[in-house]
Amino acid sequence: MRWQGGRRSSNIEDRRGRPARRGGGGAGMRVGGAGGAIVLIVAVVMVAMGKDPSALLDAAAAGGVGGGPSASANGGAVAPRPGEDAQADFVSVILADTEDVWTQIFAQRGQRYPAPRLVLFREGVRSACGFTSSAVGPFYCPGDNQVYIDLQFFDQLDRQFGAPGDFAQAYVIAHEVGHHLQSVLGISDRVRAHRRRVSEAEANGLSVRQELQADCFAGVWAHHAHRQRQLLEAGDIEEGLRAAAAIGDDTLQRRSGGRIAPESWTHGSSDQRVRWFRIGLDGGDMNRCDTFSVSRL
Repeated sequence: MRWQGGRRSSNIEDRRGRPARRGGGGAGMRVGGAGGAIVLIVAVVMVAMGKDPSALLDAAAAGGVGGGPSASANGGAVAPRPGEDAQADFVSVILADTEDVWTQIFAQRGQRYPAPRLVLFREGVRSACGFTSSAVGPFYCPGDNQVYIDLQFFDQLDRQFGAPGDFAQAYVIAHEVGHHLQSVLGISDRVRAHRRRVSEAEANGLSVRQELQADCFAGVWAHHAHRQRQLLEAGDIEEGLRAAAAIGDDTLQRRSGGRIAPESWTHGSSDQRVRWFRIGLDGGDMNRCDTFSVSRL
């Protein structure tokens, strides 16, 4: 992808140097060595005495107590993983490009596009949707209109899912922005209300349609980004399609050794994800992304 000269978004919040929090206590914290053991013992004693140890644990997580591996001389900042600064820069450019594309498309519809914020985090994060571990992968929270991503997911996309490349990563970001579009347009609220009135299998089917629409919206973004700024290079489309296929429900179930169970799918098969990403990519028309009114996905 030709992204290096692109505009950087101002809607990035970097929480990688902060400890994640679960309710009243610290989470995602690393406390090591003898000092860390003392901190944990003191915390247990405080709980036994009916006192709240959260301040102590937060101080340990930030490097103020115990001197664990994540502590540093600059007040608890965490050293970036190799290549992570470049990845953060890349994310900022791709987010900015989605802002430019969707602002223009919404303006043509006589609407204003409220861009989401994107939060970078490590290991776990608290949002308006609650505490979420990195194991869940990138996600969008409609409660605060923010996209959340641990940059380590990009390494997993390469090593575990066999979907390397910068456009594969861009597809992931654009997909989560697609969920933001659904929230802005009221689609998410309608799906959520409908899911409460149907069976589990039917609710899963609605989730599949919602995810496939986000794939289609990601394709729409890529279509306009390339037409307007020649963002894509040879092989990029294949990277995006490979990423869409790699995270299909049937592929993930097959990889885990389980049976293929379409009734349990919540994101769609590999073929479906590729198809709807391609529909958006080829036409660049978000009106063609109505996955809720078609009989065949």
